[in-house]
Amino acid sequence: MQEKITKEKLSFKIFLTTLLLLFAIYGSAQTYEFENGVRTNSADIQNCDSCSGKIVGNLGGTSSVSVNVNVTAKGWHNLQLFYCTGDPRTIRLTAGSATTIAIPCEPSGGWSTAASKNISVYLNSGTTTLLWDNTSSWAPNLDKFVLTPMGSSNLKTVPFGNNNAIVYNFSNKTYNIKFNGSTVITNASAYAYSDQKYASGNFASATYTSESFTDNIGSGTKHIFTLNGNYTLGMQQIFYTYTNKNYLAVQVVLTGNGANCYKMSPLTSYQVTPNFGSGDTRALFVPYDNDAWIRYNAFPLNSADFTASEVTNIYNNNNRKGLVIGSLEHTKWKTGVTVSGGGTSSAYVSVVAGWTKKDVTRDTRDHGWVNVGQTSCPSPKVMINATQDWRTGFEEFAQANAAMQPKYIFDWTAPKPIGWNSWGAMQSNITLSKANAVVDFFHDDCPAYKTEDNTLFIDLDSYWDNMTDAQLAQFVTYAKSKGFKAGIYWAPFVDWGKYNRQVEGSSYNYDQCWTKVNGNPFELDGAYAMDPTSPGTKSRIKYFINRFKAAGFEMVKIDFLTHASIEADGFANNQLHTGMEAYQEGMKFLIDEINGTMLVQAAISPNLATGPFVHVRRVACDAYSSISETDYTLNSTTYGWWQNQIYDYLDADHVVFGNASIGENRARLLSSVVTGTITSGDDFSVEGAWKAKSQNLLQNNDVMNVARADMHFIPADGNTGYNAANIFSATHNNVTYVAVFNYSDNASTNTISLSRLGLGSGNYTVKELYSGTTSSTQGTLNVKLPKADAALYAISQGSKFNIPFCNWNTPTNYIFPNPASSTFRIKFDHPINGSVAIGVYNIFGKEVLKTTTVVQDMTSSEVPVNSLPKGIYMVKVSETGNTIQYLKFIKQ
Repeated sequence: MQEKITKEKLSFKIFLTTLLLLFAIYGSAQTYEFENGVRTNSADIQNCDSCSGKIVGNLGGTSSVSVNVNVTAKGWHNLQLFYCTGDPRTIRLTAGSATTIAIPCEPSGGWSTAASKNISVYLNSGTTTLLWDNTSSWAPNLDKFVLTPMGSSNLKTVPFGNNNAIVYNFSNKTYNIKFNGSTVITNASAYAYSDQKYASGNFASATYTSESFTDNIGSGTKHIFTLNGNYTLGMQQIFYTYTNKNYLAVQVVLTGNGANCYKMSPLTSYQVTPNFGSGDTRALFVPYDNDAWIRYNAFPLNSADFTASEVTNIYNNNNRKGLVIGSLEHTKWKTGVTVSGGGTSSAYVSVVAGWTKKDVTRDTRDHGWVNVGQTSCPSPKVMINATQDWRTGFEEFAQANAAMQPKYIFDWTAPKPIGWNSWGAMQSNITLSKANAVVDFFHDDCPAYKTEDNTLFIDLDSYWDNMTDAQLAQFVTYAKSKGFKAGIYWAPFVDWGKYNRQVEGSSYNYDQCWTKVNGNPFELDGAYAMDPTSPGTKSRIKYFINRFKAAGFEMVKIDFLTHASIEADGFANNQLHTGMEAYQEGMKFLIDEINGTMLVQAAISPNLATGPFVHVRRVACDAYSSISETDYTLNSTTYGWWQNQIYDYLDADHVVFGNASIGENRARLLSSVVTGTITSGDDFSVEGAWKAKSQNLLQNNDVMNVARADMHFIPADGNTGYNAANIFSATHNNVTYVAVFNYSDNASTNTISLSRLGLGSGNYTVKELYSGTTSSTQGTLNVKLPKADAALYAISQGSKFNIPFCNWNTPTNYIFPNPASSTFRIKFDHPINGSVAIGVYNIFGKEVLKTTTVVQDMTSSEVPVNSLPKGIYMVKVSETGNTIQYLKFIKQ
C-alpha cells in the first residue's frame, strides 16, 4: 500500500513549487505595495519581518485601502495577493466599477508571516482604482500584490441544454459557465492535494477529448480536459452534459501513480454572478445532519460567509431564480460548498471535497485519504443548475442524488406511515402495561387516527429495554391484535456505557470496536462512536436485529448515525480511509440484517448519505409542544423539504400536545402534515388534557386526509434566514392546500397572493380544515391568526366546493371500529340520550343503508353493516334539531 504523505511535510514543497511555476508562467509583472495606497479611518501601516516591506493592517468595517493600477490593454490579469492573518478572514476587492469579489484568506501562519493566492481580475486599459475592504468583518493584513497580464486566450466552447455553455480557457485552465446566454461562473479553477497541491492553472498544457456516457441520471457527453506538465501527476477537468437537461456536472480527477488525495475542488471561482436582477438575493447554509439543533440559514448574499454541507442554493426570493451547486455523490467524500458574498449580486464559491468542521460535520480531525494506492482520484460529481425557481432547482438536485445513489433498502410500497413514539412524553417510563394502554387509547378512544391501510406504528423508543424479551413479544402481539404494527428504537453505532466489556453477541470487547481519533475513543452526544466496519460492531448489530425480529417488530427507528461517519485514525477494514466509506459499509450491513422485515426510520443522521438506506428521515430532532420548537422544526422543512425526493417520507419529530395551547397544538400537528408523516408523542397511558386534544385534532378527517395523501408542501418564500417560513402550499387532485403559521406572541394578518401560490385570477372556494369554515376569494387569501397558531386551507376553483370527502370532517365525533366488518358504533362529543337517523352512502353518492340508532349518553348502539360490500362510505348522522354530520367509514 502506498505510503501516505502527511500534510505538514507538504508546506515548504508547495510554496517553492508555486513560486517557480508563477515565474515560469507569468511575465510583465507589476508589483504594488499596499503601504503606498490610500488608507481610510483606522487602517494603518505596520511592520512585517517576512513581507516585502510594510503591511497595511486594521482593515475591515469602515477602514479600507485603495491602490491605483495602470495597464496598457484591457483584459484578464492574474493578481497574486500577499497577505498575513492568524485566522481565516476575507478581503473584498472592487476594481473600478466592476462587481465586488470576495477573497477568503486561509491562515498564513501568523500576523507577520505572508502567504499568497491568485485571483483573476478583468481590467480596462488605463488607470483603475482597486478598493480593498470588508464592511462586515475584520480583514487580513495586506502586504502587496503582483499584477500580470494573462495574454490572449485559446477558448473551447461546449454548448449544453437550452442556450447554455461551458467556455474553457486552455491558457489559464479555467472555465466559465453560461446559462441562458449569460456568464454565471467566471474563471473557475480546480485543485487537488496529494504529495503537494496541484492547481489547474499551473499545469503546462491542456488537451480536449469527448466521449458518450451513461449514468443513473441519463446519457450525454463527457467532456475531458487533460492537463499535463510541471507536476509529477496529471489532472483531468471533466464536464458531464446530459441530453434534455439544462444542468451539468463537473468533476476533477488526479491521475498517475500515487494519485491518492485528501482534498480537492472541481470548482473554485471568485466571481459567481447569477444575474438575478434586483431583489432579495440569498445564499443558503445547509447543515450536514440534524443534530445539536443546528438550523438552515438563508443569508443575504452580501453578508454570506459560510461553508454549507454538500450543497448550497444562491437565489432571489422575489423572482425566485436560483443557482444550485452541490455534490451528487456521498460514498467517499464529505463535501463543503464555501460561499463568501462580494456584494448583493456576486460571491466567491468553492466546492471542497474533503471538508470537515467540528460544529457542522462533528469531526475533530481532517478528512481521510481517498483512493490510497490507486492511479486516479476523482472528486464527486458536482451539479451546477440555474433555474427559474430556486425550489425547482433543489428538487432537481435531490432527484439527481436519488438517481446517483439508488435505494439499497427495499422499496416501501405500503401507504404513508403514521404512528406514535414513546420519546415524546413517556420517555424512560416504558412498561408493558403503559405501552398496551397506548394501544388501547388509539384503538378505543382515537380510532380515526390511522394510515390509509388502517393501521398505526406504535414505536417504543429508548428505554424499551425496561422490558424483557418476553414482554416485548407480548407487546407486539397485543398491538397486532388491535390492528397495529409495533416499532422499536436502536442506535447501532454508539456505546452509551463507555467502559470496556464484552460486546453483546460476540467475543469482542468494546474497546476493540470504538472509533479512535488521535488515539482516543471519539465521544459525541455523550456516547462513544463505534467503528461501523468492526466485526464486533457487526456482531452486535446482528444480535440486536435478531432480537427485534424474534419479537416480531415491523418498524425500527435508528438513531445517532452521524457517529458512523466520523473521520478516524483508521478502521477495522483497513482498505477504507474516510468516514463516508465506513458509513456506507456499516449501513449496508445493518440493512442486510434487517432484510426487508421492517420499516426503517432515521433520526440523527447525515442529510444526504443516509438516503439509500432508510424509508423515513427526521428533518429535525427533539422538538416538543411549544411554538418556538415548531418554528425550529419548520426551519428544516422550509429549506430542506426537497429531501422528500430522496427519502420515501420526511418526519417532523414527535407531535406532543401536552398542556400547550390549542393554537400551539394546531401548529405542532400541522408542522408534521406539511413535512410528511405524523408521529404522535403524548403519554396516553395516563390521564391529561392531551387525550381530549388528540381525540379532537388527530381525528379531524379533513386534516388527516391531507396528511395521508401523497403530496409535498413547499415554502412560499425563502427569505426567513434562521427561522421558518410561515406559508407552505401543495396541490393535489386540483385542490391547493395552504398551511399558514404564526410563530409570534401577537396576532398576525397575512394577505397571501394566490398567484404566488401558482393560482390564477378566477373565483375560488376556500375551506379552513381545522374549523370547517368556508368562504370565497379572488386574487388573495386573507388570513388572521391568533398568537402561536396555525391554519390549513383547501382552495378549489369555482363557487362549488370540490374536494373529495372534504365534507366528511368531524373534529370530535367518530365511528369505531373503523374499518369494521359487521357493525360499528358512533361516539359523540356530547350526550344525546335518544335516537339519531343514519344514512350510509357509497362513493357515487347513492344511499345504500338507512336506519336509526339509539344513543345512550355519548355512544350509539351497534349499526349493522355486514350486508355492505367492502369499500369506502360516507355516513350521514342526523340528530334532533336537524344537526347533520358526515363521517367516513371503511367496510372491510
